Amino acid sequence: SGWQAGTSWREPGYTQKGGMPVVCVSHNDAQAYIKWLNSVSDQGYRLPSETEWEYAARAGNGDKYSFGNSESKLCAYGNGADSKLKRNISDWKWPVNTRCDDGYTFTAPVASYRANVYGLYDMHGNVWEWTQDCWNDNYNNAYSNNQANFQGECGRRVLRGGSWNQKPLNLRSAYRNQSPVS
Repeated sequence: SGWQAGTSWREPGYTQKGGMPVVCVSHNDAQAYIKWLNSVSDQGYRLPSETEWEYAARAGNGDKYSFGNSESKLCAYGNGADSKLKRNISDWKWPVNTRCDDGYTFTAPVASYRANVYGLYDMHGNVWEWTQDCWNDNYNNAYSNNQANFQGECGRRVLRGGSWNQKPLNLRSAYRNQSPVS
């Protein structure tokens, strides 16, 4: 997470091809896109609440991942830090999933991995996903009715799902992160 000077969705610092997920997009950028999309479609699109996102990612189970608890299966379901990343970035200093080689160093094309039982792709890794919720240090005050939580630190918003550079712990359905809105 976190924006870096000199990067943008066009130039994230690594090669992006057609079919790749959009990267280097702030919460404000995502909201502007949704506003535009709604103006041309009349569909009422919005970012999911944190509760909705986790429900979708868990796909009906209480395990670490939508497919169970095995980190070795992450390669089949998502793009995270693994042996391929370690081989291709020799000075990589953070933990990787050595039981896994998902075939990509950075981002992977959307839907390159198995869908969860709800038919949703890319819920574990690839790129962090924005939610509507304001950041709170814990999940204790999350709404059970799927509404976004607009209490807390609203200059920061909740990210879920992890990304290509994250260890298995950070790809769990329950893992939370945050970033400034701009």
